[in-house]
Amino acid sequence: MSLVDVAIVGAGPVGLAAAIACKRAGLSYVVLEKGCVVNAIFEYPTYMSFFTTAPELEIGNHPMVTGHDKPDRRDALMYYRLVTQREGLNVEQYTEVTRVHAAPAGFTLAVEKRDGTPGVVEARRVVVATGYYDNPLALGIPGEDGDNVSHYYTEAHPFMGLNVTVIGAGNSAADAALDLWRGGANVTMVVRAPELKKTIKYWVRPDLENRIREGSITAHFNSQVVQIAEDHVKVRGEDGSVRDLPTHFTFALTGYRPDLSFLADLNLAEQSDECLVLSEAYESSTPGLFVVGSAGFAGKTNQVFIENGRHHALAAVAEIERQLSQRDLQPS
Repeated sequence: MSLVDVAIVGAGPVGLAAAIACKRAGLSYVVLEKGCVVNAIFEYPTYMSFFTTAPELEIGNHPMVTGHDKPDRRDALMYYRLVTQREGLNVEQYTEVTRVHAAPAGFTLAVEKRDGTPGVVEARRVVVATGYYDNPLALGIPGEDGDNVSHYYTEAHPFMGLNVTVIGAGNSAADAALDLWRGGANVTMVVRAPELKKTIKYWVRPDLENRIREGSITAHFNSQVVQIAEDHVKVRGEDGSVRDLPTHFTFALTGYRPDLSFLADLNLAEQSDECLVLSEAYESSTPGLFVVGSAGFAGKTNQVFIENGRHHALAAVAEIERQLSQRDLQPS
């Protein structure tokens, strides 16, 4: 691929917003996405609804039309797919960026296609918009990689009448536990802390607490899953004892973190809270490399969403446009 002004890593809503901004600024660009367009939203629970309203999810001044008070997963997939098509965005799906190196012209990005074919992209500037939902926090226990374990919840229907263990105590775990229970599953939650997380949505927390209190959902607090087997999980309680809980399937919904290992060669500066050191335009400590959306905020992933991340993209592209225009005006 020939040299482009901007390589955008990630085709989520924030990456797409950056692509639209590049297109309208007259900058050449390519969007590199290891999955499909808005892959994180594709991985959301099948019937998930957003917390926010449609206007706060819009990019490129394209209106999002929905028949609901708040858009759901299907609305979002259709919206971002249509925006990508209508804008004619240059998106390379199923193309993973495996490494980014500094180069004389700016940066060299090593990429790998879905079939294993390697490649190289040269770019003057790089915008990283990879989010964090594709990198679940591993438990590091035996059996975690089994066929009866998932870090992503889909829907309740296949689990009617089955024993299902949900590991975690945040929003994802709460939503999954309630949906599974309503879908006819026998739900057991295993929580390391003494109580559910206080960050659970205010209208969901009392519902789950009531289901636990009445015994509809079993919850083991101050407990930790230490092994996942085919038909049970081993759980260590507060007193150190270990017991087996029968289960047919386990959802390990313990959170997600940004994975910027492909930027390791650049030695990006971090703050004490694991967030990257970023300028007001989201430029990292490596000049020319910008990190937008939640990807740069490992310690504050609960504060960066599509709603504000899309504005990061506009600020970054505006700064890139300024930098490249100044460079072009300099005498050779």
